[in-house]
Amino acid sequence: MPNLRRGFECKSDMSDIERNSVLTGNKDVSVKSGSRLPALTGKHRQYLQAATSDNTRKTYRSAIRHFEKWGGKLPSDRDTITHYLIDHAETLNPRTLEVRLTAISQWHQFQGFQDPAQDPGVRKTLKGIRRTHGKPKKKAQALRLQDLAAMIKHITQLPVSAKSTRDKALLLVGYFGGFRRSELVSINIEHLKWEAEGVIVTLPRSKTDQEGEGIRRAIPYGNDLICPVRSLKEWVEKADIKTGPVFRAINRWGQIQYRALNPASINEILKEIGTACNFGFIIDLSSHSLRRGLTTSAARENVDFETIKKQGGWKSDATVWEYIDEGRLFSNNVGHSLIDSITQFMK
Repeated sequence: MPNLRRGFECKSDMSDIERNSVLTGNKDVSVKSGSRLPALTGKHRQYLQAATSDNTRKTYRSAIRHFEKWGGKLPSDRDTITHYLIDHAETLNPRTLEVRLTAISQWHQFQGFQDPAQDPGVRKTLKGIRRTHGKPKKKAQALRLQDLAAMIKHITQLPVSAKSTRDKALLLVGYFGGFRRSELVSINIEHLKWEAEGVIVTLPRSKTDQEGEGIRRAIPYGNDLICPVRSLKEWVEKADIKTGPVFRAINRWGQIQYRALNPASINEILKEIGTACNFGFIIDLSSHSLRRGLTTSAARENVDFETIKKQGGWKSDATVWEYIDEGRLFSNNVGHSLIDSITQFMK
């Protein structure tokens, strides 16, 4: 059996024509004289690849490499996959194993083989691993309003520079816009529309908008102390940005680069500022702390569900409610009433 992994593109990959040509070893199996099939096949492959995000493809490819490095062969079988799960049950997070099993499953489905990853025995093994070794999902620390205020206060006390100006705008726009880090770094100056009430950011694509319908976030003006819109304008003017990325990389000499800031750099910026503010949760501080902080803080301020969901651009109601419940753990707590009631008996 030839090694078919070289043609594997997760969730996408081979049309029937391509699959047949690989399995038979005959590259011309579907090509006739004067036929337009090869061009159609190439276009089909392009659309199939577009159906899956680049990040998902990278994740699945990494999973396949891990499986093969362990000793697995593709196509595989139920027993081999079961042994793979057992061998990594105590060293890998069950959620990681589930992703890798999904990648193996996708490979078989799109290469036209029977899918051993869907075998009831394999699924039950994974379920047992989850129950035995499952751990709560690690969550980013939500930035409270007082945390954000401390970070902005720290930045304003620094000498004025391109970095401090950029970082202030980055924090405020990221927080009040409810942006993911990938969305933040993808904002171009052409995506901004300045209005009397604030700024509207329109992104052509995001993590939850893979089909390019576009997302819009309105960020209002603030006051003299906290204003995401004025901070953004100050950065754009200082960096003299006329086209291209808004939040840009800055080298060690303070020179502003044309390229967009690396998404991973946002975590580093937050940790740097958080350390200077003596936060006790640096290890759990990440770019998602901005987005999570917006939601939990809004919940504490009793902002309604639909308004919170709209600003964060969530598709799932369950995710929004999870954040809202987290923000209201103490405000919506039965302990308040019971403590007040028992106090009456203490008099």
